[in-house]
Formats: sequence, C-alpha cells, structure tokens
Amino acid sequence: QVQLVESGGGLVQAGGSLRLACVMSGSRTTFISMDWGWYRQAPGKQRELVAEIRSTGRTDYADPVKGRFTIARDNTKNTVYLQMNSLKPEDTAVYYCNTFPSPLFGPWGQGTQVTVSS
Repeated sequence: QVQLVESGGGLVQAGGSLRLACVMSGSRTTFISMDWGWYRQAPGKQRELVAEIRSTGRTDYADPVKGRFTIARDNTKNTVYLQMNSLKPEDTAVYYCNTFPSPLFGPWGQGTQVTVSS
C-alpha cells in the first residue's frame, strides 16, 4: 500500500522560506509515472491544489503562489518538494501531497503544518 509522508513545515515569519518534502513509499516505477501535486487546507476552507508537476517535469501553479513557490521532484528518491519563498500569513495551512489531477492515494497523509506569522 502506498503511503505519503510530508515533512518540512513549521512556524515562520512573513517573508520567510520553507522547503517541504513528500516521500512516497512503494514502487519507483509508480512514482515516476505519476503527476504529483501539493495541496493545502486552511482552517475552515476546502483543500486546494497549489502546485503540480507532471511526469514530464512540466510545472504549474495556482495564482496565489505563482512566482513564490517552486515544485520539484526527485525520481531517484520517490520525493516531491515544495520550495516556498516570500511566505505570507494567508499561506498558513496544512500542506499535503498526492497525485494530480485526481488524488489517487488514500487516506491522505498527515500533512505538514505551515504557520506564517505577520
């Protein structure tokens, strides 16, 4: 069974940076073939997709994070990263990874909490 483990969150001041990582347990072939996304869920809000990276390496971002976040993947480590710069209080949320466009692996991992203070 595939498991997703997110890490790297924390408390940071506005303008700061964090780097998140998501490790997928299981087949490397499966990881390489998948398109991956980072999602976030703020209190009282629905989970939203913020960044995606396809198996080809193509990336795309939601408008609120464009120019500040960078998604990357390391196929040798079954790992997806999210580099977050110029963080804002509105980026505060629990961050998760899963496949894109449809989250195929469930249940969702525990996520990693990102808190940005003003």
